[in-house]
Amino acid sequence: MNRKWEIIKDWSIAIGSLVGSFLLSLFLQYQYQTDALIPVVFVLGAFLTSVLTHGYVYGVSTALFGVLAVNFAFTFPYFHLNFMIPENLISTVIMVIVSLVTCGLTAKLKQQEAARANGEKERMRANLLRAVSHDLRTPLTTICGSSSALLENYDAFTREQRETMLRGIQTDAQWLNRMVENLLSITRIGSGDVKITKEETALDELADSVLMTFSTRYPHVKVTLDIPEEVLIIPMDAMLIQQVLINLLENAVQHAEGMTKLSLRVIAMGNRAVFEIRDNGKGIDEDMIKSIFSGRYTPDAAILDSSKSNCGIGLSLCATIVKAHGGTIQAKNIKGGGALFRFTLDMPEEEDE
Repeated sequence: MNRKWEIIKDWSIAIGSLVGSFLLSLFLQYQYQTDALIPVVFVLGAFLTSVLTHGYVYGVSTALFGVLAVNFAFTFPYFHLNFMIPENLISTVIMVIVSLVTCGLTAKLKQQEAARANGEKERMRANLLRAVSHDLRTPLTTICGSSSALLENYDAFTREQRETMLRGIQTDAQWLNRMVENLLSITRIGSGDVKITKEETALDELADSVLMTFSTRYPHVKVTLDIPEEVLIIPMDAMLIQQVLINLLENAVQHAEGMTKLSLRVIAMGNRAVFEIRDNGKGIDEDMIKSIFSGRYTPDAAILDSSKSNCGIGLSLCATIVKAHGGTIQAKNIKGGGALFRFTLDMPEEEDE
């Protein structure tokens, strides 16, 4: 189906270029009483078609039909085809050569762009694998070590020690489960297997769901909520945006060293909803800000030396989800200390009564 629409689009561009060139040539002939510029107009049309379409067929076809149009409608004797005139033959050769050269250069540029995109994708995949291997190593080691110690020396530990070790195993297992969920989400969205389905969602319901889920994971962390009093309805995939907000809040808990305040704020600016997660911690390393959503930094360069950080995966997932919604996301440091993560989502424009 995509290939069919691509062909229709390319032929539409070619036909539109021919019609536009013909109409412009009629205007120039009527306005300036000259035919000197008309071949140049059709050469330009063939050039634009070659640039905007795929393959050689459309540009060459535009060039050939352009030659016929110039010969038939704008060359004496009018409304007769005559290729015995040297100027007509030269124009035909020039237009076809321009189309072929342009198509060749365009195809080469597209191949280079595709190769560069594939290289970037491979580099991102390698960085992702390095981040995952680093992030999974410590919790897996803790789980294996604690479970082995309990199995081999169960009676040697007191009840409190056993409960502490089991609680640590549970915490690490829950973190690993969330990590796997993030990995699956970002992989599926990035490959195009998941289609973003936007539904009108009430902001207050979304915020309540986010805070409820977050409080079960971090009961001792208080989040200050600041949303408009009026009801805001935002088109979104509520489950995915909820995951974005939870990931950003968790990122603050895991990385904002010295944090005592954490807030979630949403404001309406025109036809956009702006979400802000703000903390008063240490802030973000300036070297990481530009690449913090790409997963290109290594876990060793994290804000905290935390081996149990899903920052690279979680933030990369956040960027993927927000961009899939047509929004933007950014991070910056706050004057006086702390970090601010902000992303936007489009809202329907209000209609006049």
